[in-house]
Amino acid sequence: MIKLLTIIGARPQFIKAAAISRAINNEFTSQINEVIVHTGQHYDEKMSSVFFEELKIPKEKYNLAIGSGSHAEQTAKMLVEIEKVVELEKPDALLLYGDTNSTLAACLVAIKLHLHTIHVEAGVRSYNKEFPEEVNRIICDNMSSLLFVPSDAGMDSLKKEGFNMDLIKNTPVSASHPKVFRCGDIMYDNTLFFVEKNKGTDLSVFKKYIIPSSDYILTTMHRPSNVDQEETLENILKALNEIALVHDKTIVLPLHPRTKKNIEDNSRLKELISSEKIIIIPPVSFLEMIELEGNSDLVVTDSGGVQKEAYFMKKPCLIMLSETPWTELLESNNALLVDNDYAKIVNGAAHFLNMTTDLIFPSLYGDGKASEFICQEIVNNIK
Repeated sequence: MIKLLTIIGARPQFIKAAAISRAINNEFTSQINEVIVHTGQHYDEKMSSVFFEELKIPKEKYNLAIGSGSHAEQTAKMLVEIEKVVELEKPDALLLYGDTNSTLAACLVAIKLHLHTIHVEAGVRSYNKEFPEEVNRIICDNMSSLLFVPSDAGMDSLKKEGFNMDLIKNTPVSASHPKVFRCGDIMYDNTLFFVEKNKGTDLSVFKKYIIPSSDYILTTMHRPSNVDQEETLENILKALNEIALVHDKTIVLPLHPRTKKNIEDNSRLKELISSEKIIIIPPVSFLEMIELEGNSDLVVTDSGGVQKEAYFMKKPCLIMLSETPWTELLESNNALLVDNDYAKIVNGAAHFLNMTTDLIFPSLYGDGKASEFICQEIVNNIK
């Protein structure tokens, strides 16, 4: 029996963990024992515990309750607390997702204690180390024994960085001799699973928040680069108001706690967001989010997860970042980088909303069975 210590701490990781936990419970209960550790990196109820209940993730055995803080403070606290859990549980490997401080801290603990790290969503690159997420993913990839890559672009990145792509069966894996797999995207697994599961049911997100079920643009924003500076946030809100007016659309905006606080402290921003065309709702659950995405005309976001979810739901997306590690979204012509630039946001919306032909969404992220593949390779390689 392989004991896995799964480390999660942020919304996208809860969603990813659901797919792996479901695969373990369905097919690998006799081979994998999963122990879940919640670092507490996201502690808002709507961004944390609700996901465990809704996505049927097994209850975490440990909640480290780290909370917010600077990158250094948060990572340092996680290092100390994760190490304590590792010493208690004595796992065979740590299972990590994505690029958060929780991921960084856990991979450092694992390598120092000579444990295997399994990195799901490996190979993702923006090639800009000013973003802490980029640093986290590079470090984690280079500390991992097993790397599971969601797309061809990720495989290309790792190959350029010198990773050996020739998988040799029965060769012991380690951080010095890792194995790299192109497995598809477990976020796609979850989207397909829950869309099918909830087909024909009324999740009532539209009734719950009294919002229209069509003719709207779904918007999320939470990045410090977008919401912490008054001028930048004002540009975004002005652009959203302009789009709503010109295209006669409602803006549905689940408001992140960070964004909400910055708006509440500023009378000018409060005025901009009070437009009758902008409907503010609280942060939503994953199932509510995919329902909102699926009925929208356009998604505008600065979230790495939401930009992919938009693609899974076959919706065009404006990415309010200067770059994205998901370059295949741009290459498919279903997403545009608009940063926080007023003109780019307005023009980007016009580009998609005025289209007279249907967009085509190629299969970029596998067959929806990445989680089963990952579990099987863990069984095959972790001894």
